[in-house]
Amino acid sequence: MAAKQSLRRSWWSHKFINALESYTEPGRLKRGRSYSSDYRLKSFDIDGGLVLARVRGSVNPYFGVTKEPTYVTTLEFQPISRSHWAAAIALIATKAGLISKLMMNEIPDNIEDSFSQINMNLLPQGVNDCKTSCSCPDYSNPCKHIAGLYYRVAQELDKDPFLLFQLRGLPKEALQQELSKSALGQALCGELDDQIAAAPPVTSLYTRPEITAAPMDLSVEQFWQGASGSAPAAPASIGGMQGKESIVAAIAIKKQGDYPPFWQRDNSFIEAMEEFYQRVRNKNKDILE
Repeated sequence: MAAKQSLRRSWWSHKFINALESYTEPGRLKRGRSYSSDYRLKSFDIDGGLVLARVRGSVNPYFGVTKEPTYVTTLEFQPISRSHWAAAIALIATKAGLISKLMMNEIPDNIEDSFSQINMNLLPQGVNDCKTSCSCPDYSNPCKHIAGLYYRVAQELDKDPFLLFQLRGLPKEALQQELSKSALGQALCGELDDQIAAAPPVTSLYTRPEITAAPMDLSVEQFWQGASGSAPAAPASIGGMQGKESIVAAIAIKKQGDYPPFWQRDNSFIEAMEEFYQRVRNKNKDILE
C-alpha cells in the first residue's frame, strides 16, 4: 500500500491518471505500475512533449524471450495549437484567482474548467492527445511498459505540475510571460516587485561577540542572582498550577501539542504527561520536601 501511495501523492497527478483511465482500460494501465521504478527504467527523458524511455523487460519463454530485453517506449503528447493557447491565456488572464496562482508557481485545482469553457482540455482525454509506442512484442495498448511510463510521468508531475503545460506545448516560463502581458498580470507583477525588498548588507555572516564591562562593586550574590539578591521564582508546572516544588514548565512537551506525530493514542499527549509527572511527583514527595 505504501508503494501505491508513493506513486501518486498530489491532486494533479491523481487527475492525470484519472484522465488516462477514462479512455484506457484501468486494469491494463495498473499492470504497469511497477514499471515506473528506477530499476525498470534504464533511461528516462522528457524533451518538450516527447517522453522517451528504455525499459527493462522480463524474461518470458512463452513469447520466446529467454534473455532480459530492453524495450524503447515513447509517449508523444499532442501540443495545443498557438491559437488555442492564446484563447486559453486570454480567458485565464481575466480571472484574478487563476492568474495570481499561476504567476506564483501554483496550479489552480479548477484550471481545467477554463479550458473546457473554450472546448479544450489540458489533461489528455483520448488517444489523439497522446500517441504511444513500444518495441515489446505485446501489441495491446497500453502495454505494461507504456503504462509504467504513464505512471512515471505522474510522479514527475508530483515534483513539477507545470510539466503538463510543457507536454502540451507551452513551458512554464512562456506561460507566465504571456500572462504578465495582460492587465491583471502587469498589476500582479508590479505588486510582486514591490514586495521583493533588497536584503540589508551585513558586515559578518555570524553574530560578533560584544564586550561589556561589568561593574566592579557587585558582590558574588548580586552577580549571579541580580540586583534583588534573590533567585527567580520557579516556573509553573505542566498543568499551570504553581506548587511549592521547584519544577519546570515542560516547554519541550507542550510544543509537541496534544496529538504529535509519534503519539498513536486517542487521549491528549500533554494530559498524559501531566498525569505521569503528577504521579512521579507524588511518589517522591518526601524526597522533594
